[in-house]
Parts: sequence; structure tokens; C-alpha cells
Amino acid sequence: MAFVFEELDCQASPLGDISLRRRSEPRLNNEIVYEVKLGDEFLMSSLFVEAEKQLSSLALAALKHNGHREDLEIVVGGLGLGYTAVEALQEPALKLMRVIDIMPAVISWHQKGLLPVGDILARDPRSELLEGDFFKLATSSEAGFDASEPERKVHAVLLDIDHSPSHWLNDANQGFYTEASLQSVAGKIYTGGIFALWSNELPDGAFTELLQRVFGHCQAHVVNFPNPYTGGESCNSVYVATIK
Repeated sequence: MAFVFEELDCQASPLGDISLRRRSEPRLNNEIVYEVKLGDEFLMSSLFVEAEKQLSSLALAALKHNGHREDLEIVVGGLGLGYTAVEALQEPALKLMRVIDIMPAVISWHQKGLLPVGDILARDPRSELLEGDFFKLATSSEAGFDASEPERKVHAVLLDIDHSPSHWLNDANQGFYTEASLQSVAGKIYTGGIFALWSNELPDGAFTELLQRVFGHCQAHVVNFPNPYTGGESCNSVYVATIK
């Protein structure tokens, strides 16, 4: 198989140029890999998506455990390659999923079917792809996630935007990971509902305690997955907090 390299799209964004590329990986028998870069920084790769999927599966399992088993309405902050949102669509009890991303380029990739998941998120009637600032919507005291019904609550909020609670894609996001901002998020979720967060780092004890204090209960999960480059394992974290 000949080496493949193709830049599928590159657009300006509020944080710099964001690009999507497709290439073969010679170290992995020319497996096709999709990658997203923001400027010179690699944001995500289709090789490492297990924790993104677990963000949905762990949150939805917790909802069921808490008695929420039908007509679920959730919000996903951060679209990316779409694996978190696609995993959520596997849940038959899901009624509505709003996926919020600040970058129109990323939304357009899904609408055009440029990614490995195709255009499923644009086609499924339960899925809404919305351009917007998740952090502003989540912490606003006047508006909620539904512009037509600001007081409307959701069953779960899943977040995968920053690298971790202490390593941000944009320094302006730092203020979200505080007690006051998280209290605002909690006010938009039903009792027994879930706030779940992906992190590229191992669980942070202080942040776990903060979530416990704000939401009432929190469990931090370590998600291990194969790393074909090292021949070993790598890991991410998923925090799952329950509104008590």
C-alpha cells in the first residue's frame, strides 16, 4: 500500500488554524489514521479513542443506576472526532443529545462525512450539532443549553474540551474548573443526573474532592488502552459526578 497523506480541511478558528488530516502510519502497517491539529499542536487521533467512548458509557451507566432509564436528554461539550457522541447514540433510551462546539470547522467535518464516524451525528434525528461556547452556556445564570427554554434541565453533561482540569486548550477556560462555575453546571442537571469529564491525565485528588463537594458524589475512573507505538498501555481518566 502506498503512503497516504491528505489534508482534508484547514480553517481559521478563534484559537488558531484547525486542520484535519488523513494519513497512513508506516509503523502500524500503513493503518489509516485521522488527526486534528490546532496550529502546531496535535489535539486528537483516531488511534486513541477508548476513553472518549468510556466518557459516554460510564455516564449513561451511572444514569441508569440512579434511576434515569428513559427519554434521556444530554449535552456533550466538545465534538472532536465524534466518538463520545456516537457512543451515546448507541443508548436506546436517549431522546435528545446537544453537541456544542465553538469551531464551525469541526461541525462541518461531520456534516460532510469526512471523519471515520461518517455523518451519523448529522443524520441521527436525536443529535443536534450546535456552534457555541460550551463554557459560557454551562455557567450562565440567565441562559441554559436550550435557548428557547432557558430553565430546561438535562440528565447529563459530558465534557471533553480541555486536556485536563489543569491543562486548558485556552487559558480562558481556567475559570470553569472552580466551585462557583461547577455549581452553575449542577443547577442545569436533574437530581440523580451526571456531570462527566474526560482528562488526558491521571485523576487529580483535589479536583475529585471539588466535584464531590459540588455534586454530592464523584468517582474518578482510569481508562487503560493499548498504545501501538510503545507496545504497552496508556491511560486517560473519566470523572463521573452525580447530582445528589
